[in-house]
Amino acid sequence: MAVQEPRPCPDVNAVVGGYLRDLAFAQSSQQKMFGYKRAAAAILSLDMPLTDLLEPDGTLPRIAGIGPGSTRVIREILETGSSPTVDQAIERSERRDDIQRRRELRRHFLSRAEVRRILSDSAFDGPTVDQYCGDLQMHSEWSDGSPTVEDIADACVSRGYQYAAVTDHSYGLKIAGGMSMADAAAQRLAIESVNARYSGRFRMLQGIEANIDTAGQLDLTAEEAARFDVVLAAPHSRLRKNEDQTDRMLTAVQHPTVRILAHPRGRISGSRAGVIANWDTVFEAAAERGVAIEIDGDPARQDLDYTLGRQALTFGCVFALDSDAHTTTQLSYAETALAHARLAAIPVDRIVNCWPLERLLGWLSDPSSECRR
Repeated sequence: MAVQEPRPCPDVNAVVGGYLRDLAFAQSSQQKMFGYKRAAAAILSLDMPLTDLLEPDGTLPRIAGIGPGSTRVIREILETGSSPTVDQAIERSERRDDIQRRRELRRHFLSRAEVRRILSDSAFDGPTVDQYCGDLQMHSEWSDGSPTVEDIADACVSRGYQYAAVTDHSYGLKIAGGMSMADAAAQRLAIESVNARYSGRFRMLQGIEANIDTAGQLDLTAEEAARFDVVLAAPHSRLRKNEDQTDRMLTAVQHPTVRILAHPRGRISGSRAGVIANWDTVFEAAAERGVAIEIDGDPARQDLDYTLGRQALTFGCVFALDSDAHTTTQLSYAETALAHARLAAIPVDRIVNCWPLERLLGWLSDPSSECRR
């Protein structure tokens, strides 16, 4: 299978956003640090590359969150590809090693503008927005999200989804407002009401994002897990440890109720690398069981990225492309997952979110059915 690489020119918004993050961590003033962080976030979330925003005279339009200092850095990068202002600030700071470490932790992250370019470029194989049938990871008011299940259903229908899964955190993850089993029963009633209202047009599934503990076990019993339509398993601890955690991830993948291995590394851009494991071994085990490997589209996560997506594909894995949304506006994060899938040239047939509902439900009932295809 031919694998396509991104075009040679860099993701300019990601480059600029990275330099602004470097400048933020070189500051001794907390106020200036937060200011440059906000500027970086503003650039990374732009819909268009900065090069396309330049006026004929070379000036930039006003961008919310971008002040004179950030503008100077942007102009330097657009003109030379680097920023003496940032380099000098790093040299004067006492955090050079930390900034270099953070640079390494930004690899293979895409800006919003680059996501949009990839989705619109017909040269890439893989799924399109029109082929995406539904999101299988999002959070509601029942754990650490803000929308009701009704809000989520309305937003999903407006995006043209055929189905979606609300996957609040399970009760073991108290820091994320984990949902008790009593709350889960009440949530089920709310979801049934949504499905009655949208009967024949849209189906909401009740899922759960179970926490993978240090031994690889879930934070709910097998009997409790079996009450949900879909079980995601995700690591939320030991994400900064420089140790092999292959056995932990294998144990989770082999749990009989798990259908999706969610944000497998638990990485965060510029902050942590996440779980270290022999991913070939994990992917092989997932493929044998028919467990989907997730590409989480949260811009700060982008986990797995396209490089590991390609790797998982060679083992015959299936994939789930999800937003990990905590608000309805964040449902668009699924597009970042789609972009990584296109960069990895993952066939549509290997992506569970692109299957019709009947096939999806069949896989949820018996994941080994996909292994026999």
